[in-house]
Amino acid sequence: MMASPVLQKLECSICLELFKVPVTLPCGHNFCKTCISDHWDKQERVPTGAEKGYRCPQCRRDYEQRPFLEKNVTLCSVVELARDGEARAPGTERCEVAPGELCSQHGRPLELYCQEERRCICCVCTVQQCQRHRRVLLEEERSKKQALLKESLEKAQEESERIKQVMQKLEEQTHSIKISSEELKSTILSKFALLKKALEDCQWQTVARIEREQAAVLGRMEEDWSLLKDHLDHLTQHEERAQRLLACPNHRTFLQEFPLLPSLESPEVVVPTEFSAANTVKPIAEILTDVSRLLLEDLPGSVASEAPDPVGQGLVQPKEPAVKVVAPLPACQLRDKLLKDHRNLTFDPKTANKHLKLSRSNRKAKHSPGAICGQMEQGPRFKPWQVLCTQSYGHGHHYWEVEVSSHSVVLGVTYHSLPWELQQGQKFNIGLNGGSWGLQVLEDCYLAWHKGQKEKIRERLYKNLGVSLDYGKGVLSFYGLGETMQLIYSFHNVFTEPLYPVFWLCEGRTVVLCQRE
Repeated sequence: MMASPVLQKLECSICLELFKVPVTLPCGHNFCKTCISDHWDKQERVPTGAEKGYRCPQCRRDYEQRPFLEKNVTLCSVVELARDGEARAPGTERCEVAPGELCSQHGRPLELYCQEERRCICCVCTVQQCQRHRRVLLEEERSKKQALLKESLEKAQEESERIKQVMQKLEEQTHSIKISSEELKSTILSKFALLKKALEDCQWQTVARIEREQAAVLGRMEEDWSLLKDHLDHLTQHEERAQRLLACPNHRTFLQEFPLLPSLESPEVVVPTEFSAANTVKPIAEILTDVSRLLLEDLPGSVASEAPDPVGQGLVQPKEPAVKVVAPLPACQLRDKLLKDHRNLTFDPKTANKHLKLSRSNRKAKHSPGAICGQMEQGPRFKPWQVLCTQSYGHGHHYWEVEVSSHSVVLGVTYHSLPWELQQGQKFNIGLNGGSWGLQVLEDCYLAWHKGQKEKIRERLYKNLGVSLDYGKGVLSFYGLGETMQLIYSFHNVFTEPLYPVFWLCEGRTVVLCQRE
C-alpha cells in the first residue's frame, strides 16, 4: 500500500522511510541524521586522487566543509505525530476533537504554532505552507505569550493602582478645596458684613454729627436773630415816638414828654457764626478717600471710572518729545457716553494772570510773556500764570475737553479757596493743597498733583485731553484723545465744595476750551 502524499513529504530521500532524528542541511533539505552521516562517510573513503566533497543527495549542492548537523525539533515532532497516526488500527475510534481544535483547511488537529504567520497549524500546514517558517509547540508558544500576558497584567494592575491613588488624591484635593473655599467665603462674607456695618454706623454717626453741628449753629444764629429782632423793634418804637414828639407844636407838651422817651440801649455784640461742614468731618473724609481709592481703583475688577478696553494697547512710550497732533478726535463708545455730560466752559477774566491773553469769547487763553494783557478788573487775580473757569460743578457727572498747544501746562479742578499767591517755590498752585487736583503735562510724561504730592505717569502725550468729574463717586479722571481714548490718571476723593476747572500755562502756551452744541 502506497504512502499518502503527506507522509511522503516526511520520508527521508535516502532510506525512503519516515525520518529518524531528522536534520536540515543549509540548502533546506531534510534527512535522517544517520543516513546523511553514512552518505558523507562513504564520500570521505573514496580512493586517493579522486575528487572529495560533501554533496546534498537531493539538490546536488556541494559544500567545501562538512556541515554541522543539528536536529530539526519541529520536523521531528511532526514525524512523531504522523507515525502515531499511521500506527492506529483501521477500525479504531478516533477521539472527539472540538471544531475549534481542527485546521479549517485540512481538518487535521492544530498541534504547532507558526510564529511568522502567528497562527496555529496542523502537520499538513507545516509541510505545505510553513516548511521554512519558525514553528514551535503550542505549549512553548503559550508559555511565552503567557509570560508576556502576565507582565502586561502586572503593568495594568500597577497603572490601575497608580490611577486609583491619583483619583483618591484628586478627591481629597476636591474635598479640601471645597472646605477651604467655603471657610474663606464665610470669612470674607463675615468681614464684609462687619465692614458694611462699620461703614453704615460711621455714615449715620457722621451724618448725625453734621446735623448736630448744624442744629447747634442754627440755634445760635436763631438766638442772635431774635436778639437783633428785639433790638430792631425797640429802635422802631423809639423812632416812631421821637418822630411824633418832634412833630408836636406845643413847647410845654414837648418838654413834658421828652423825659418820658426811653433811652437807647446799646445792643449786645453779635459774634459772627462760622460753620464748615468739611472741617466738621475732615478726619472721616480722609478715611473715605483712602477707602474709595482702595475699593474703586486698587482692587482688581473695581468699579472705578470707566476706561477703554486695554486689549492690545499697553503702555506706549513717547518716541518724540512733542505733542502728537491727532485730528479728528476718536469715535468710541466711552467718549460717546462721556459726551452726553459735556459742559461748555469759559475762562473767568477776573481771575486770569495779567500775562494771560483771553479771546473775546473767553474760550481761548494764551500766555504772552513780557506783555500785560487785558484791563485790571477789580477783584483778586492769580499771581501764578493761572486762570479759573467761570463755571463750577457739584453733584452729578460732568465732562469737558481741552486742546493744548504743547507740553508745560497744568489742568485740574479746585475749590474756590485756591490761593492767589505763589506757594512752596512752585510756579503754580494747582494740586499743592488738599482742595485742588491737577495733571501736569511735561515733555515726556505726566505728573499727578494733590496735597503737594506728585505721581509720575509714563504715557504718550496728547494734544486733546478730556476731563471727567463724577462728583458723587468722588472720581476725577483725565483721558488722552488719540487713536483710542486712553485713561491717563484718576483721583479718588470726597468732594465737599463746588469744583472749578483751573489751568496754568507756561510761556508761549495756549489752551482752548472745546465747545459742543
